[in-house]
Amino acid sequence: METARVTLGMPEVRPGTDEPGAPRPGGTETGLRDQFGRVATDMRLSLTDKCNLRCQYCMPEAGLDWLKKDKLLTAEEIVRLVGLGVDRLGVRELRLTGGEPLVRADLVDIIAALRANHPELPISLTTNGVGLAKKAQALADAGLTRLNVSMDTLHHDAFLQLTRRPFLDQVLAGIEAAAAAGLAPIKINAVLLRGINDAHAPELLQWCLDRGYELRFIEQMPLDADHGWTREGMITAEEIRAILATAFELSPDPRARDGAPAERFEARHPGSATLLGTVGIIASVTEPFCADCRRTRITAEGKVMSCLFSRTEVDLLPLLRAGSATHDDDAVASRWQDAMWAKPRAHGMGHPGLGDADFVQPDRSMSAIGG
Repeated sequence: METARVTLGMPEVRPGTDEPGAPRPGGTETGLRDQFGRVATDMRLSLTDKCNLRCQYCMPEAGLDWLKKDKLLTAEEIVRLVGLGVDRLGVRELRLTGGEPLVRADLVDIIAALRANHPELPISLTTNGVGLAKKAQALADAGLTRLNVSMDTLHHDAFLQLTRRPFLDQVLAGIEAAAAAGLAPIKINAVLLRGINDAHAPELLQWCLDRGYELRFIEQMPLDADHGWTREGMITAEEIRAILATAFELSPDPRARDGAPAERFEARHPGSATLLGTVGIIASVTEPFCADCRRTRITAEGKVMSCLFSRTEVDLLPLLRAGSATHDDDAVASRWQDAMWAKPRAHGMGHPGLGDADFVQPDRSMSAIGG
Protein backbone atom coordinates (compact mmCIF):
# COMPACT_ATOMS: atom_id res chain seq x y z
CA MET A 1 0.00 0.00 0.00
CA GLU A 2 3.00 2.33 0.25
CA THR A 3 3.96 4.38 -2.74
CA ALA A 4 7.38 4.11 -4.27
CA ARG A 5 8.45 7.53 -3.05
CA VAL A 6 7.38 9.69 -0.13
CA THR A 7 8.60 13.27 0.00
CA LEU A 8 8.34 15.26 3.20
CA GLY A 9 9.43 18.67 1.99
CA MET A 10 9.84 20.60 -1.24
CA PRO A 11 10.20 18.62 -4.48
CA GLU A 12 13.60 18.22 -6.07
CA VAL A 13 12.33 18.67 -9.62
CA ARG A 14 9.52 20.47 -11.36
CA PRO A 15 6.61 18.02 -11.87
CA GLY A 16 6.81 16.25 -15.21
CA THR A 17 10.24 17.61 -16.14
CA ASP A 18 13.89 17.16 -15.26
CA GLU A 19 14.33 20.85 -14.40
CA PRO A 20 14.56 22.15 -10.83
CA GLY A 21 11.20 23.33 -9.51
CA ALA A 22 10.68 26.96 -8.60
CA PRO A 23 10.37 27.59 -4.86
CA ARG A 24 6.89 28.21 -3.55
CA PRO A 25 6.29 31.94 -3.11
CA GLY A 26 5.95 33.16 0.44
CA GLY A 27 4.64 36.48 1.63
CA THR A 28 0.89 36.80 1.64
CA GLU A 29 0.26 33.61 -0.36
CA THR A 30 -2.16 31.54 1.74
CA GLY A 31 -4.03 29.22 -0.63
CA LEU A 32 -3.28 25.76 -1.99
CA ARG A 33 -1.77 26.96 -5.27
CA ASP A 34 0.40 24.99 -7.67
CA GLN A 35 3.05 25.98 -10.22
CA PHE A 36 0.51 25.89 -13.06
CA GLY A 37 -1.84 28.49 -11.58
CA ARG A 38 -4.48 26.10 -10.23
CA VAL A 39 -5.85 26.66 -6.71
CA ALA A 40 -7.31 23.76 -4.74
CA THR A 41 -10.53 24.62 -2.92
CA ASP A 42 -12.16 21.15 -2.89
CA MET A 43 -10.81 18.95 -0.08
CA ARG A 44 -11.15 15.17 -0.30
CA LEU A 45 -10.37 13.56 3.06
CA SER A 46 -10.27 9.79 3.49
CA LEU A 47 -11.43 8.43 6.84
CA THR A 48 -10.34 4.83 6.34
CA ASP A 49 -8.86 2.48 3.77
CA LYS A 50 -11.20 -0.35 4.82
CA CYS A 51 -14.13 -1.38 2.65
CA ASN A 52 -16.83 -4.05 2.89
CA LEU A 53 -17.02 -4.55 -0.91
CA ARG A 54 -14.38 -5.95 -3.27
CA CYS A 55 -15.14 -4.08 -6.50
CA GLN A 56 -13.20 -5.40 -9.47
CA TYR A 57 -12.00 -1.95 -10.55
CA CYS A 58 -10.63 -1.16 -7.08
CA MET A 59 -9.98 -4.02 -4.68
CA PRO A 60 -8.46 -7.50 -4.96
CA GLU A 61 -10.83 -10.31 -4.03
CA ALA A 62 -8.86 -11.06 -0.85
CA GLY A 63 -8.87 -7.42 0.27
CA LEU A 64 -5.82 -5.41 1.34
CA ASP A 65 -3.60 -5.13 4.38
CA TRP A 66 -5.57 -2.51 6.30
CA LEU A 67 -3.91 0.29 8.19
CA LYS A 68 -3.69 -0.21 11.93
CA LYS A 69 -5.87 2.09 14.01
CA ASP A 70 -2.95 4.06 15.45
CA LYS A 71 -1.84 4.93 11.90
CA LEU A 72 -5.19 6.51 11.00
CA LEU A 73 -6.04 10.14 11.52
CA THR A 74 -7.98 10.51 14.76
CA ALA A 75 -11.25 12.40 14.90
CA GLU A 76 -9.44 15.33 16.55
CA GLU A 77 -6.77 15.37 13.81
CA ILE A 78 -9.44 15.28 11.11
CA VAL A 79 -11.23 18.25 12.66
CA ARG A 80 -7.93 20.11 12.99
CA LEU A 81 -6.93 19.50 9.38
CA VAL A 82 -10.28 20.63 8.05
CA GLY A 83 -10.04 23.73 10.22
CA LEU A 84 -6.64 24.56 8.75
CA GLY A 85 -7.96 23.99 5.26
CA VAL A 86 -11.02 26.18 5.71
CA ASP A 87 -9.67 28.92 7.96
CA ARG A 88 -6.19 29.33 6.44
CA LEU A 89 -5.92 27.67 3.05
CA GLY A 90 -9.08 28.54 1.15
CA VAL A 91 -10.92 25.20 1.26
CA ARG A 92 -14.57 25.82 0.32
CA GLU A 93 -15.95 22.30 0.02
CA LEU A 94 -15.26 19.05 1.88
CA ARG A 95 -15.91 15.48 0.82
CA LEU A 96 -15.33 12.62 3.25
CA THR A 97 -14.28 9.42 1.53
CA GLY A 98 -12.71 6.01 2.06
CA GLY A 99 -12.43 3.07 1.63
CA GLU A 100 -15.91 3.00 3.06
CA PRO A 101 -16.37 5.83 5.58
CA LEU A 102 -19.48 4.24 7.11
CA VAL A 103 -17.27 1.61 8.76
CA ARG A 104 -15.79 4.28 11.07
CA ALA A 105 -17.66 4.08 14.36
CA ASP A 106 -17.08 7.78 15.05
CA LEU A 107 -18.29 9.04 11.66
CA VAL A 108 -21.39 10.81 12.99
CA ASP A 109 -19.36 12.49 15.75
CA ILE A 110 -16.78 13.68 13.20
CA ILE A 111 -19.45 15.25 11.01
CA ALA A 112 -21.13 16.88 14.00
CA ALA A 113 -17.82 18.43 15.11
CA LEU A 114 -17.05 19.66 11.59
CA ARG A 115 -20.51 21.20 11.27
CA ALA A 116 -20.22 22.92 14.65
CA ASN A 117 -16.93 24.52 13.59
CA HIS A 118 -17.99 25.35 10.03
CA PRO A 119 -21.75 26.03 9.86
CA GLU A 120 -21.71 27.02 6.17
CA LEU A 121 -19.25 24.46 4.80
CA PRO A 122 -20.70 22.01 2.25
CA ILE A 123 -19.88 18.54 3.61
CA SER A 124 -20.53 15.52 1.40
CA LEU A 125 -19.84 11.83 1.83
CA THR A 126 -18.90 9.20 -0.74
CA THR A 127 -20.19 5.77 0.27
CA ASN A 128 -21.04 2.39 -1.21
CA GLY A 129 -24.34 2.53 0.65
CA VAL A 130 -23.90 -0.70 2.61
CA GLY A 131 -25.12 0.13 6.12
CA LEU A 132 -26.43 3.54 5.06
CA ALA A 133 -30.04 2.71 5.89
CA LYS A 134 -29.19 2.57 9.61
CA LYS A 135 -27.15 5.79 9.62
CA ALA A 136 -28.74 8.13 7.09
CA GLN A 137 -30.90 10.06 9.55
CA ALA A 138 -28.09 10.40 12.08
CA LEU A 139 -25.77 11.70 9.36
CA ALA A 140 -28.34 14.27 8.30
CA ASP A 141 -28.94 15.32 11.90
CA ALA A 142 -25.18 15.70 12.42
CA GLY A 143 -24.95 18.15 9.55
CA LEU A 144 -24.02 16.18 6.44
CA THR A 145 -25.02 18.13 3.34
CA ARG A 146 -25.35 15.42 0.69
CA LEU A 147 -24.23 11.98 -0.50
CA ASN A 148 -22.51 10.29 -3.41
CA VAL A 149 -23.43 6.60 -3.53
CA SER A 150 -21.46 4.17 -5.68
CA MET A 151 -23.84 1.74 -7.40
CA ASP A 152 -22.98 0.32 -10.81
CA THR A 153 -26.10 -1.70 -11.63
CA LEU A 154 -29.64 -2.56 -10.56
CA HIS A 155 -29.14 -6.27 -11.35
CA HIS A 156 -28.27 -8.57 -8.46
CA ASP A 157 -26.14 -10.94 -10.51
CA ALA A 158 -24.08 -8.15 -12.08
CA PHE A 159 -23.73 -6.43 -8.69
CA LEU A 160 -22.39 -9.65 -7.19
CA GLN A 161 -19.96 -10.10 -10.07
CA LEU A 162 -18.73 -6.50 -9.84
CA THR A 163 -18.47 -6.17 -6.06
CA ARG A 164 -18.04 -9.83 -5.06
CA ARG A 165 -20.67 -9.23 -2.36
CA PRO A 166 -24.49 -9.80 -2.42
CA PHE A 167 -25.43 -6.42 -0.91
CA LEU A 168 -27.48 -4.68 -3.62
CA ASP A 169 -30.67 -4.65 -1.55
CA GLN A 170 -28.79 -2.98 1.31
CA VAL A 171 -27.50 -0.30 -1.03
CA LEU A 172 -30.97 0.38 -2.45
CA ALA A 173 -32.40 0.61 1.07
CA GLY A 174 -29.63 3.01 2.03
CA ILE A 175 -30.34 5.32 -0.89
CA GLU A 176 -34.05 5.35 -0.02
CA ALA A 177 -33.26 6.14 3.62
CA ALA A 178 -30.92 8.97 2.60
CA ALA A 179 -33.62 10.52 0.43
CA ALA A 180 -36.12 10.26 3.29
CA ALA A 181 -33.62 11.97 5.59
CA GLY A 182 -33.36 14.93 3.25
CA LEU A 183 -29.79 14.34 2.08
CA ALA A 184 -30.13 15.92 -1.35
CA PRO A 185 -29.10 15.99 -4.04
CA ILE A 186 -28.14 12.32 -4.01
CA LYS A 187 -25.57 11.50 -6.66
CA ILE A 188 -25.12 7.96 -7.93
CA ASN A 189 -21.66 7.02 -9.22
CA ALA A 190 -21.36 4.16 -11.68
CA VAL A 191 -18.42 2.51 -13.42
CA LEU A 192 -19.19 0.41 -16.50
CA LEU A 193 -17.23 -2.77 -17.19
CA ARG A 194 -17.44 -4.32 -20.61
CA GLY A 195 -19.75 -7.31 -20.80
CA ILE A 196 -20.90 -7.01 -17.19
CA ASN A 197 -23.04 -3.90 -16.73
CA ASP A 198 -22.49 -1.70 -19.79
CA ALA A 199 -25.87 -2.69 -21.28
CA HIS A 200 -27.56 -1.64 -18.02
CA ALA A 201 -26.61 2.04 -18.38
CA PRO A 202 -29.89 3.33 -19.89
CA GLU A 203 -31.96 1.45 -17.31
CA LEU A 204 -29.86 2.89 -14.47
CA LEU A 205 -30.22 6.40 -15.86
CA GLN A 206 -34.01 6.06 -16.14
CA TRP A 207 -34.16 4.76 -12.56
CA CYS A 208 -32.23 7.79 -11.32
CA LEU A 209 -34.25 10.26 -13.38
CA ASP A 210 -37.51 8.82 -12.04
CA ARG A 211 -36.33 9.44 -8.45
CA GLY A 212 -34.55 12.75 -8.87
CA TYR A 213 -31.05 11.35 -8.36
CA GLU A 214 -28.05 12.64 -10.32
CA LEU A 215 -26.26 9.81 -12.11
CA ARG A 216 -22.59 10.17 -13.03
CA PHE A 217 -20.78 7.57 -15.09
CA ILE A 218 -17.06 7.37 -14.36
CA GLU A 219 -14.54 6.02 -16.85
CA GLN A 220 -12.66 3.12 -15.30
CA MET A 221 -9.27 4.43 -14.20
CA PRO A 222 -5.95 2.64 -13.61
CA LEU A 223 -6.43 2.56 -9.84
CA ASP A 224 -7.25 -1.12 -9.37
CA ALA A 225 -5.17 -3.05 -6.85
CA ASP A 226 -4.70 -5.94 -9.29
CA HIS A 227 -3.25 -3.58 -11.95
CA GLY A 228 -5.39 -5.25 -14.59
CA TRP A 229 -6.61 -2.02 -16.20
CA THR A 230 -5.91 -1.45 -19.87
CA ARG A 231 -6.68 1.54 -22.06
CA GLU A 232 -8.07 -0.80 -24.72
CA GLY A 233 -10.35 -2.65 -22.34
CA MET A 234 -12.06 0.29 -20.64
CA ILE A 235 -15.37 1.78 -21.77
CA THR A 236 -14.82 5.36 -22.92
CA ALA A 237 -16.99 8.44 -22.47
CA GLU A 238 -17.75 8.33 -26.18
CA GLU A 239 -19.01 4.76 -25.80
CA ILE A 240 -21.07 5.72 -22.74
CA ARG A 241 -22.78 8.49 -24.68
CA ALA A 242 -23.49 6.07 -27.52
CA ILE A 243 -25.00 3.51 -25.14
CA LEU A 244 -27.23 6.14 -23.56
CA ALA A 245 -28.25 7.42 -27.00
CA THR A 246 -30.11 4.16 -27.61
CA ALA A 247 -32.76 5.41 -25.15
CA PHE A 248 -32.16 9.13 -24.61
CA GLU A 249 -31.30 12.29 -26.47
CA LEU A 250 -28.41 14.06 -24.74
CA SER A 251 -27.54 17.72 -25.10
CA PRO A 252 -24.91 19.76 -23.25
CA ASP A 253 -26.04 21.21 -19.94
CA PRO A 254 -25.96 25.01 -20.35
CA ARG A 255 -24.74 25.53 -16.79
CA ALA A 256 -21.03 26.27 -16.38
CA ARG A 257 -18.91 23.28 -15.40
CA ASP A 258 -16.95 25.46 -12.94
CA GLY A 259 -14.20 22.96 -12.19
CA ALA A 260 -16.53 19.99 -11.68
CA PRO A 261 -15.09 16.64 -12.79
CA ALA A 262 -18.34 15.63 -14.49
CA GLU A 263 -19.44 16.99 -17.84
CA ARG A 264 -23.23 17.22 -17.56
CA PHE A 265 -25.80 16.51 -20.24
CA GLU A 266 -29.54 17.15 -20.32
CA ALA A 267 -31.53 13.97 -20.94
CA ARG A 268 -34.76 13.71 -22.92
CA HIS A 269 -36.64 10.88 -24.50
CA PRO A 270 -36.14 10.78 -28.30
CA GLY A 271 -38.40 13.31 -30.04
CA SER A 272 -39.58 14.88 -26.77
CA ALA A 273 -38.93 18.43 -25.58
CA THR A 274 -39.53 17.45 -21.93
CA LEU A 275 -36.40 17.67 -19.81
CA LEU A 276 -36.09 14.56 -17.66
CA GLY A 277 -32.99 15.64 -15.77
CA THR A 278 -29.24 15.53 -16.22
CA VAL A 279 -26.52 12.90 -16.38
CA GLY A 280 -22.80 13.43 -15.87
CA ILE A 281 -19.79 11.68 -17.35
CA ILE A 282 -16.40 11.84 -15.66
CA ALA A 283 -13.91 11.12 -18.43
CA SER A 284 -10.61 11.24 -16.57
CA VAL A 285 -8.92 9.03 -19.16
CA THR A 286 -10.12 10.12 -22.59
CA GLU A 287 -11.29 13.70 -21.96
CA PRO A 288 -9.13 14.84 -19.01
CA PHE A 289 -9.91 18.02 -17.10
CA CYS A 290 -6.59 18.35 -15.28
CA ALA A 291 -6.08 21.98 -16.33
CA ASP A 292 -9.00 23.01 -14.11
CA CYS A 293 -8.47 20.56 -11.24
CA ARG A 294 -9.31 22.13 -7.88
CA ARG A 295 -8.89 19.12 -5.60
CA THR A 296 -6.52 18.37 -2.74
CA ARG A 297 -6.55 14.85 -1.29
CA ILE A 298 -5.48 13.64 2.14
CA THR A 299 -5.28 9.91 2.79
CA ALA A 300 -6.58 8.17 5.88
CA GLU A 301 -3.09 8.25 7.44
CA GLY A 302 -2.59 11.96 6.81
CA LYS A 303 -0.62 12.08 3.55
CA VAL A 304 -1.31 14.74 0.94
CA MET A 305 -1.77 13.48 -2.61
CA SER A 306 -1.78 16.51 -4.85
CA CYS A 307 -2.94 14.40 -7.81
CA LEU A 308 -4.99 11.23 -7.84
CA PHE A 309 -2.26 9.56 -9.92
CA SER A 310 0.73 10.98 -8.09
CA ARG A 311 3.45 8.67 -6.83
CA THR A 312 4.70 11.34 -4.45
CA GLU A 313 3.07 11.88 -1.06
CA VAL A 314 3.66 14.43 1.68
CA ASP A 315 3.15 13.21 5.23
CA LEU A 316 1.39 15.59 7.62
CA LEU A 317 0.93 13.14 10.49
CA PRO A 318 4.29 13.69 12.23
CA LEU A 319 3.65 17.42 12.39
CA LEU A 320 0.06 16.89 13.53
CA ARG A 321 1.28 14.73 16.40
CA ALA A 322 4.20 16.97 17.35
CA GLY A 323 1.95 19.37 19.25
CA SER A 324 -1.02 21.65 18.94
CA ALA A 325 0.41 25.15 19.40
CA THR A 326 -0.12 27.83 16.78
CA HIS A 327 3.37 27.45 15.34
CA ASP A 328 2.68 23.74 14.77
CA ASP A 329 -0.42 24.64 12.78
CA ASP A 330 1.76 26.98 10.77
CA ALA A 331 4.13 24.11 10.00
CA VAL A 332 1.32 21.78 8.96
CA ALA A 333 -0.24 24.41 6.70
CA SER A 334 3.13 25.23 5.13
CA ARG A 335 3.89 21.58 4.37
CA TRP A 336 0.44 21.14 2.87
CA GLN A 337 1.09 24.15 0.65
CA ASP A 338 4.46 22.70 -0.37
CA ALA A 339 2.73 19.48 -1.39
CA MET A 340 0.21 21.27 -3.57
CA TRP A 341 2.82 23.58 -5.09
CA ALA A 342 4.51 20.41 -6.43
CA LYS A 343 1.32 19.12 -8.06
CA PRO A 344 2.08 17.64 -11.50
CA ARG A 345 0.48 19.10 -14.60
CA ALA A 346 -1.68 16.04 -15.29
CA HIS A 347 -2.07 12.34 -14.41
CA GLY A 348 0.99 12.37 -12.17
CA MET A 349 3.18 13.52 -15.08
CA GLY A 350 3.97 16.57 -17.15
CA HIS A 351 1.10 15.83 -19.54
CA PRO A 352 -2.21 13.94 -19.61
CA GLY A 353 -1.97 10.37 -20.83
CA LEU A 354 -3.36 7.51 -18.76
CA GLY A 355 -2.19 4.38 -20.52
CA ASP A 356 0.70 6.12 -22.31
CA ALA A 357 4.08 4.43 -22.30
CA ASP A 358 5.47 6.84 -19.69
CA PHE A 359 2.49 6.54 -17.32
CA VAL A 360 3.21 4.58 -14.14
CA GLN A 361 0.17 3.42 -12.20
CA PRO A 362 0.19 4.42 -8.50
CA ASP A 363 0.88 1.61 -6.08
CA ARG A 364 -2.22 2.49 -4.09
CA SER A 365 -5.68 1.46 -5.22
CA MET A 366 -8.60 3.87 -5.07
CA SER A 367 -9.65 2.48 -1.68
CA ALA A 368 -6.26 3.32 -0.20
CA ILE A 369 -6.17 6.81 -1.72
CA GLY A 370 -9.65 8.15 -1.07
CA GLY A 371 -11.93 9.21 -3.91
